[in-house]
Amino acid sequence: RFRYTWYDKSCGEVWQSIEALDRKGMSLIESLDPKGFTSYLKTFRNTICGRHPIGVFLNAIIAFKDKEHPKMKFVHYSQSSKVRHKQDSSVSYAAAVCHFCSNQDDGEQKEKRR
Repeated sequence: RFRYTWYDKSCGEVWQSIEALDRKGMSLIESLDPKGFTSYLKTFRNTICGRHPIGVFLNAIIAFKDKEHPKMKFVHYSQSSKVRHKQDSSVSYAAAVCHFCSNQDDGEQKEKRR
């Protein structure tokens, strides 16, 4: 459908290669790395729905990094089907949570952990 095929045989089956590629992008998003995410998109040309809003979000978050200490964590990942052949198709789904923690909140969190 999207005429996109990425398959790294070292990852195993096609669905495993798709997951590995998706998780590379998810890792860059979690690390709040807009330049890395842009480079990932250019390198792998992964067809991520929402890639533009994700890029805007990652660039906007830089303004809050020093004051609010944002933390991003993916909480869910799934695929619509386990692709076994290159001609099959699949859609990946991922959900993340972003939490902003002010300096004061960060100190309170550290106190609670002790």
